[in-house]
Amino acid sequence: MRGIRILQGMVLVCILLIPVLIFMFLRGFGSNTYDIPIYYEHGTNNPFKACPIGDTTQHYIPDFTFVNQEGQPAGKEDMEGKITIVDFFFTSCPSICPVMSEEMERVNDMFRDEPRVQILSISIDPEFDTPEILKKYAEEHGAEPGKWDFLSGGKLETYELARCGFVLPTLDGNGIPDDFVHSDKFTLVDEQGRIRGYYSGTTREDVDLLILETKILLHGNE
Repeated sequence: MRGIRILQGMVLVCILLIPVLIFMFLRGFGSNTYDIPIYYEHGTNNPFKACPIGDTTQHYIPDFTFVNQEGQPAGKEDMEGKITIVDFFFTSCPSICPVMSEEMERVNDMFRDEPRVQILSISIDPEFDTPEILKKYAEEHGAEPGKWDFLSGGKLETYELARCGFVLPTLDGNGIPDDFVHSDKFTLVDEQGRIRGYYSGTTREDVDLLILETKILLHGNE
């Protein structure tokens, strides 16, 4: 009987230690034992042949200012000093966008109370996706302005930003939903405006990795 009690006590101690070990493991990540890559340290090499010829130095997200779902300006200036998660979508998308938006809801819920993390969802169909349309879409997904902004801007500026700023393939559908082409990737951008990761917004495991690596960037700055 005494042996059984000792065994039960050891099992209980092990169970109680699990959260501590997980915390120490994650804190170890924050101490640079888990490296998150910095993309395009030597330039982007203009992969889509649609961008001005750049230099061979570290690539940063370029300056831009669009309008959010409240009709207020939002853009690169709001990204400074924050970790930003960005995707490109459009509200009438018949294929991957609904799944992407549902997954982004999970991200939003995870960092809802973390002021150092924000989300930008940028429409590639700005002629249809007016602030009024985006506001309704944002409300359907529980998005708060300033935390998760849905942006629209000029069409040319939007496509140049996607291809040359975030280095993502994007094609104009000229108003026909089935003809638009855009990436399913969520892009993780650090406080300095550097791209730190791409994650499929239609794959739960990839989004879980995005959440983890966002937390690691946060811990690394504590």
